[in-house]
Amino acid sequence: MTVRKHASKHDRIAELPLVTESATVVATEDLDRDRTEEVREAVDHWFEEAGLADRYETVSDYDDWETLVRELRADGYHGFARRCGALMERYERPYPMLTRIEFEPDKPFEYLAGQYVGLRYCGNSRAYSLASSPTRDTVEICVRRVPGGDLSPQLCADLSVGDRVTMRGPRGELVLDDPSKRDLVFLATGTGVAPFKGMADYVFETGIDEFRGEQRDVWVFLGAAWEDDLPYREAFREYASERDNFHFVPCLSRESYLSKWTGETDYVQHAFVKHVDESTVTAPLGRELERWLGESPDSGIDARIDPGNAEVYACGLNAMVHSLVDAAESVGVPDDRIDAEGFG
Repeated sequence: MTVRKHASKHDRIAELPLVTESATVVATEDLDRDRTEEVREAVDHWFEEAGLADRYETVSDYDDWETLVRELRADGYHGFARRCGALMERYERPYPMLTRIEFEPDKPFEYLAGQYVGLRYCGNSRAYSLASSPTRDTVEICVRRVPGGDLSPQLCADLSVGDRVTMRGPRGELVLDDPSKRDLVFLATGTGVAPFKGMADYVFETGIDEFRGEQRDVWVFLGAAWEDDLPYREAFREYASERDNFHFVPCLSRESYLSKWTGETDYVQHAFVKHVDESTVTAPLGRELERWLGESPDSGIDARIDPGNAEVYACGLNAMVHSLVDAAESVGVPDDRIDAEGFG
């Protein structure tokens, strides 16, 4: 299937219909946290445990990570070098990197859960998915800072309650199918989960997680490097604790470097396949996916997905979304029940 792309400034966002000349910021919240002290403690612990603390003096100052990583590789400590390389990126990244922003439009407008708007602030424009449900009076976006970007650094670091922006749109075809008995499966990486947050809220607020007296399972698979890079993780965990038919599967590739993470560490598409009911898959999956089918998940979730009774939605960076769609198609989700949108 074709993965649609978000509009961008290059797609002439200014030509989208004007929603409102002014929307006022009513709330901002940083969703990640400064973990530099955790990084220091983790590196010190590794080196002390391995008896290397006195050998690499640069560790004490953390002012020359590249030299440290290079020396570790040269000395044959490739595992330490890989970890320190990952932690170097975490240590040096700006804060905040992930911010939730809520707006009150001067003029209310209609949109569908999953759509996006063009946002203009300080002379720059960018498309952002709406992470809010259409049932609410305010609208919300989730922004990941792109260092050197035209707009995201200002939105993450400078935007304050009371500031005003211009919105255009809405636009986008990544919207929910008509209610049916099928389960809902959302596959996302990073801020690609924003439209699915709005969809999940809408599904539960309107009661369409039930169809003709039968509950529909709602799944969210969300991938990131670190736990605090998961947008809306607390909201999803609250849904999971309150609702038997909601399943949240965070997939964290690096979190174990800083904490005792025991959940999924594989790519989202692999975690998804692990949660598919093995008995429902009849076609060969190919070498990349075959090993994951039937493997015990690390999520602690007993429920399983029947591809023949599921509709799948995928969103994230373009390169990742194609892998998510391929996995859904491979396990047998019909093509007309897969919808996807990419960006970046």
